Amino acid sequence: MVQNGLFKGIIPPVSTIFNENLKLDRQGMGKLIDFLIDSGVHGLFFLGSGGEFSQMSFEERKEVAAFATEYVKDRVPVLIGTGGTNTREIIALNQHAKEIGADGVVIINPYYWPLTEENLLAHYGEIAENTELPILLYNFPNLTGQDLTPEIVLKLVDKYPNIVGIKETVDMAGHIREMILKVKSKHPHFSVLAGFDDHLLNTLSLGGDGSISASGNFAPELTVGIYQAFQNRDYEKAIELHKRLAFLPLMYKLDSPFVNVVKEATKLRGLDISTHVLPPARPLSEEKKQELIAILKDASLL
Repeated sequence: MVQNGLFKGIIPPVSTIFNENLKLDRQGMGKLIDFLIDSGVHGLFFLGSGGEFSQMSFEERKEVAAFATEYVKDRVPVLIGTGGTNTREIIALNQHAKEIGADGVVIINPYYWPLTEENLLAHYGEIAENTELPILLYNFPNLTGQDLTPEIVLKLVDKYPNIVGIKETVDMAGHIREMILKVKSKHPHFSVLAGFDDHLLNTLSLGGDGSISASGNFAPELTVGIYQAFQNRDYEKAIELHKRLAFLPLMYKLDSPFVNVVKEATKLRGLDISTHVLPPARPLSEEKKQELIAILKDASLL
């Protein structure tokens, strides 16, 4: 949801569903979108890491973004991942996101080339100056090789009012805490959203705003439940659901990239979708599917 300019709540990074020819499966994608909205999520994020944006062409990314935004039809806010290694291409994707009616964009910092802080600030600055859309930063240092520190983020937010939040895919509560204390305390409209499932509850307790985490695809009742329980001050229920959610990060160790794991989990939970993934990701082996089933059972999801 967007409340007082603030993105908050549970915003799943939606899997992109493909057919056997590795083309967008519109029927399957629509089925997943409807399921998530019916589950009470507060927004949807398309073309994140779990949406396999990094394996798509420019035109494929535009196709997914346009279909998803049109299909959602303003039922919940839509965020489009437009990040990459090419500043000019990101600006063009942002323009497309604006044209199709997206509510905001999520931009991971460039990977492959490490940037000086000066060049990183110039990169985001040029992007911010060339779009009217709200921008959420996407911090995933395990994949990009470069951390968006609270100090860097504060410099950006101080200068560019359309940089309105961050997806913190970091496995450190201390990093999230500093982002809240150093950036959000100065800019209350700035959203701090956990990227890892098991950091949702501590992010909320520290004053953050929710999560953009993979389990939202296949177990939205856990993350939505934790968020709602926390808002209702039903901390006992929030902790109970958090204990179940804590099993799920074990899934992501089954394969790399784990986009196949998320799709298989979604199918196991009863949503009849295709589980095809874009190479170099590969189908999940039968042996690992059995391990996945065991984890889902431990979390009382099967």
